[in-house]
Amino acid sequence: MISKIYRVSLSLLTDFYQLTMTYGYWKKNIYNKEACFNVFFRERPFKSGYAVSCGLEYVIDFLKNIKFTDDDLKYLKKLKTDNNKKIFDDEFLKFLKSFKFTCDIDAVEEGRLVFPNEPIFRVKGPLYQCQLIESAIINILNFQTLIATKSCRMNVASAGDPIFEFGLRRAQGIDGALAASRASYIGGCSSTSNVLAGKIFNIPVSGTHSHSWILSHDSEIEAFRSFSEVMPDNCILLVDTYDTLKGVENAIEIGRELKKINKKLLGIRIDSGDLSYLSKKSRKLLDKNGFEDVKIIASNDIDEFILSSLKQQKSKVTVWGIGTRLVTAYDNPSLGLVCKLSAIKENKFWIKKIKLSEQKIKINNPGILQVHRYIKEGKYDGDMIVDELINNPNSTMIHPHDSTKVKRFSKNIKYIKLLVPIFRNGKSVYKNPSILKIKKLLSSELNKIDNSIKRLHNPHLYKVGLEKKLYNEKNDMILNLRKL
Repeated sequence: MISKIYRVSLSLLTDFYQLTMTYGYWKKNIYNKEACFNVFFRERPFKSGYAVSCGLEYVIDFLKNIKFTDDDLKYLKKLKTDNNKKIFDDEFLKFLKSFKFTCDIDAVEEGRLVFPNEPIFRVKGPLYQCQLIESAIINILNFQTLIATKSCRMNVASAGDPIFEFGLRRAQGIDGALAASRASYIGGCSSTSNVLAGKIFNIPVSGTHSHSWILSHDSEIEAFRSFSEVMPDNCILLVDTYDTLKGVENAIEIGRELKKINKKLLGIRIDSGDLSYLSKKSRKLLDKNGFEDVKIIASNDIDEFILSSLKQQKSKVTVWGIGTRLVTAYDNPSLGLVCKLSAIKENKFWIKKIKLSEQKIKINNPGILQVHRYIKEGKYDGDMIVDELINNPNSTMIHPHDSTKVKRFSKNIKYIKLLVPIFRNGKSVYKNPSILKIKKLLSSELNKIDNSIKRLHNPHLYKVGLEKKLYNEKNDMILNLRKL
């Protein structure tokens, strides 16, 4: 995972203020206070009805390997203030040298559907440790959850058609490309063009050829023939370098030649023009000449909305090649994950914490939070955010920002706890599932929500609320703090 990719310490993958706060906690001798932080997002990405949890395996690998090396400490020792004084004293750097991760982590498994306001990751442990790992956790989960969600939306829109992820050249840097390939595959893509991602994550790789292959030959038919000789068992031809339909005719000719040696043309790819019109014309030409099983692959800045439109137009595209608008989360570049302190231990008792704001959406939920996902007749019926510090939680939940929206669950209804143990006292207690098992979990999750939640436009909103006692306690805390 990331430790294999980078092969260097990643302990400094943090915001500078995390280190200055840690220094302050250490100086004031409160660094070992036990704290609880929750990670969540506030708004629906892509205006979608759901998001797909992704990135946990990266986080686990990061936390297993976090340590401050001599080289890290040498760098920190060099940091100076504006008046040329050391920012961190030597005793603090010795303290970092002895750092050993000891937190408890609970998180939503990869492939689960998640929704705004509910915690998807919870860290409990020494205050300074929670602080030091916060930025990396948000970075990892934010991006991969976003891309997995985008991929899932495209997969839903494709209605079972394979999607090839072609995003390497347009991704945001090397890690952006690798993480995006992984998240895209989890979200529903069938393969990636990124060979390194295929190697690292055990993802199928696929690809055709580019226009430069055609242009490097004297004619299109010569280029097709040459490629078929090199790749007789993996022959997919890009037909739109000059004239798309003429390119299809040339591909058909190569298909006939392949048949004579007991090989076959697997597909054609169209990368420009009116994909609906050209795919229909291409299909007619292929079928007329006995190539009914040849696939038509389309690429050209496709997203879920274009894909859905082409399906509605009854295009004859059977495989989708999607790059830029998938791996860059084109229309929603950040999930907006946040990590908020929600409780801190004082004299063996947990004190709940809340951050106020003029914007209701920015007021966090206090306590040590868990999510109960209720199941009714095999379908998900709602998620209730509960505080594990509250005994005998109520069976009624209230919308976090609208007290008029109330949902009551019958007392015998089944539920699952979304946050599962990942680390205990700094040791991993969770076995990472294979990437295929994560994909299967997501498929199962999608079958447990109503189709209206999966709509691309104006989806029905899945019900998420605060357990009634937690809701009331939060309101009381807000009112008391407002009086100060």
